[in-house]
Amino acid sequence: MDINNILYTTILIVLGVGCNGVEQIISETENNHSNFSRNVLDYRVTPKDSMDRSGLMYSDHGSWFAYSFSDTCEVIGDFTGPFLMTQQNGIWSSKSLVSINLTVGNHPVIFKKENIVAQESYLSHLEQTFSALGIELKETLLFLNGHTALIRYRFSNKQKKGIQLACYWNNKLLLTNSLKFSSKKNILEISSSDSEALGYITFPNGTSLKKDGKNFTSELQKFWLNPNQTKDIVIAHTFIFPEYSWEEQSRLLDNSNFDSILNVRKQEKTNQLQALIENRKLKFKDEKYAEVLAKAYLTLQNNWRIPAGKLKHQGLFPSYHYEWFHGFWSWDSWKHAVGLSYYNTQLAKDQMRAMFDYQDEDGFVVDCIYRDTTIEPFNYRDTKPPLSAWAVAKIYKQDSDIDFVREMYPKLKKYHSWWYRKRDHDQDGMCEFGSTDGTVLAAKWESGMDNAIRFDDSKILRNSEGAYSLDQESVDLNAYLYAEKLFLAALAEALGRTEESNAYRTSAETLKKNIQVQFYDPEDGWFYDTNLEGTKFIKGAGSEGWTALWANAATQEQAEAIKTKMMDQEKFYTKVPFQTMSKDHEKFNPMNGYWRGPNWLDQAYFGVKGLRNYGFKEEADKATAQILEGAEGVLGKGKAIRENYHPLTGEGLEAQNFSWSAAHIIMLLMED
Repeated sequence: MDINNILYTTILIVLGVGCNGVEQIISETENNHSNFSRNVLDYRVTPKDSMDRSGLMYSDHGSWFAYSFSDTCEVIGDFTGPFLMTQQNGIWSSKSLVSINLTVGNHPVIFKKENIVAQESYLSHLEQTFSALGIELKETLLFLNGHTALIRYRFSNKQKKGIQLACYWNNKLLLTNSLKFSSKKNILEISSSDSEALGYITFPNGTSLKKDGKNFTSELQKFWLNPNQTKDIVIAHTFIFPEYSWEEQSRLLDNSNFDSILNVRKQEKTNQLQALIENRKLKFKDEKYAEVLAKAYLTLQNNWRIPAGKLKHQGLFPSYHYEWFHGFWSWDSWKHAVGLSYYNTQLAKDQMRAMFDYQDEDGFVVDCIYRDTTIEPFNYRDTKPPLSAWAVAKIYKQDSDIDFVREMYPKLKKYHSWWYRKRDHDQDGMCEFGSTDGTVLAAKWESGMDNAIRFDDSKILRNSEGAYSLDQESVDLNAYLYAEKLFLAALAEALGRTEESNAYRTSAETLKKNIQVQFYDPEDGWFYDTNLEGTKFIKGAGSEGWTALWANAATQEQAEAIKTKMMDQEKFYTKVPFQTMSKDHEKFNPMNGYWRGPNWLDQAYFGVKGLRNYGFKEEADKATAQILEGAEGVLGKGKAIRENYHPLTGEGLEAQNFSWSAAHIIMLLMED
């Protein structure tokens, strides 16, 4: 399940192959790119309780646990956490599960804020340095793979004389009653009443441990350091699900070399960030845009999870930061995959596979899936807008993997045809959003724009058993389906299925003409949903109005009219342009509206891309810059990328560390 990570680590890290060569390779490139990620997110937080989500957390390689820097005197000298996503919907294990205690000579060291020399975060690792009583302690944390984090403690004598040091580790108070300690030789074992995942803290060979159910203390480590001499101690934190082998992981740890791992991680991250930075649009070559790409990359990295439980492939959470986003959603996944495709096609492919693992025989793709369905069940009440063929086509464009296309194409075909069999109430070739359970609520969810004003008066209609539609045909849904036909045509052509490709193109041409006629109001110069008969517009200008431009389904004349409204400061060209509804509408309410006013960066991207499709490059560049400048905390270091933004003030709203926002920032800046 985690084979790519394990093989890569085993070959390049365990054997230490090319360690010096790696250092030489990364030196110049890493210097050019690593500073863009340096402290781009502020990870300083000490949790007040197990459920504290006030701060940001660092993880890598799909791990289900994460760490932060300490920001209070109580735990200075340690990394805080780990935050465990292996149980519940994420809890803090402790303010510091493995806390160092240091004595210099006969003087115990009590670290204070003035002892902090540096706390630095990068894509590849965290590091912090402390100085007290002439001794420097540098701690570096990195992930070996999705199961294990390594922390190296480097002690350096800065005095002019030799000195005796002693250290041991224990835990701060556990923040949850679910954890219990036991031990075997030099390994602290951690079990949980709320999860089948097990934890293992591996100390140096020969270290003995004292413990009871909730506390442990390691054997005292004593060593002498001459002036300018250093000593390293490495401790491994493993949290592993039962479907993986702890024995294999333990053998990997026995042969690991920390410097080799660090160098490989730096090289890996440098290469991927370089793929983003060096392929930006010409207009966005300023360093601030390189920095925001690093922030977007890191946001996706921190939301990455390896397969576990019901999740059969790796993928991304929408946000680890929000309690109820610890799973995979379908249209989130399509968007994540497109963002990932620019630098990590393997992860992008697995993100696509994760949702199609649960495709029904009739083609339906479930809305969301979770690792542990005893915490929260899958949502089979609806699906999400059809953007999966777009994502697969984007991935194929990046790496030309025809085998992946061959794998996914039949699934995409089934999903596409499902819409016409289950979501076309009057069988006129124009589809509606709907639900499987006959509720209007789930049908609104299916649109992805849950409480958009166009659904305020919607009613539900029965199509067949387990298939219901709203009593309106939606312009965005049919624009997505038009685009999907063209993407399927291109994928079919790549597979040599010329007849199928031609059929999709013919069907697309018919749908395109119908979109231009049925959904476009020439008096308003905007695309709207209509009733089932296509005779009445459902007014209220929203972001769905430019979806036809994103899909290339509008005429040039229609695109000109849409562009005029999009660039109108009284309508959509706000501080954070291209929000979900026009600001001059009476129901515009960004602070309490969710989809009734806030700017969601996916919709903003569709708007910008729509402008580019019709030759409005200057307007698209201008809007891109203003979106990134106007959205609070997107540019600059420290703050997290948010779920959505207030279009008038720029204030970040809802969840922090939001994956599709990060993915669409990448799309906004990348060359197509």
